[in-house]
Amino acid sequence: MTRIALGVCYDGTPWLGWQSQPDGRTVQDVLEQALSRFAAHPVQTICAGRTDTGVHALNQTVHLDTTAARSLESWVRGLNALLPASVAVQWAREVPDDFHARFSAQQRHYVYLVRQSRVRSPLMQGRAAWVYRTLELAPMQEAARQLLGEHDFSAFRSSQCQAASPVRRMSRVQIEQQGDYFLFSFSANAFLHHMIRNLMGALIYIGQGRQPASWIAQLLARRDRRLSAPTFDASGLYLAGVDYPPVFDLPPADPYGQLSDLTGLRFGQEGWQAAMAAVF
Repeated sequence: MTRIALGVCYDGTPWLGWQSQPDGRTVQDVLEQALSRFAAHPVQTICAGRTDTGVHALNQTVHLDTTAARSLESWVRGLNALLPASVAVQWAREVPDDFHARFSAQQRHYVYLVRQSRVRSPLMQGRAAWVYRTLELAPMQEAARQLLGEHDFSAFRSSQCQAASPVRRMSRVQIEQQGDYFLFSFSANAFLHHMIRNLMGALIYIGQGRQPASWIAQLLARRDRRLSAPTFDASGLYLAGVDYPPVFDLPPADPYGQLSDLTGLRFGQEGWQAAMAAVF
């Protein structure tokens, strides 16, 4: 058996998240169907991080084991010929047996694209979250700094979260603005179920002046999900990339480049490169 790692990009709008479900309307379902046809044997996949309904991926990492002998370029082009338009393999690498898409990951990176405007844009439906109330950048940035480091994130985990511990290490929370658009970037060793969407709900409340920046520290200290803001819309949330030890030699993510293609905006590449270079 050969172990193959894939970088997968997808528009999460038409899918019920990543994880396989009986009705087959998930990214994992369509990817495994294409893989099984291409490899000519049943294939199961493991991903770096499961995404919810409506959440996108710029660079989801997946691994699989196969007896099929194919060139790396064939894994990309052959699979893309079998996948729907909303899912595409970006790269393929042969990896050693000790590589694991989930357990070998050192950091995970997400970005959240938000558009603040008096009216919604149908052209950005699903691609960016929308808020109509004015957002103030400075208080959100002040609040974001309180999230850095290791914390108990019980106030921001869903009731369905199955993680053994609510403690996570946040290495980066950055918020940038260009015109009507805000880009929220999160990097951590791992995330709890709905953690980012719940953090976003709180940060948006702060940006709208409904709570002070110090509210984040209070929520972390009290560890009670009921005291925080509602879970934010999944639209505009992207799994941007995953860091692995250099020995595996996997391609780096370029989320800012891909988001620039989508919006025409240029967010800070320097900050992203620094986050990708961080090692826990």
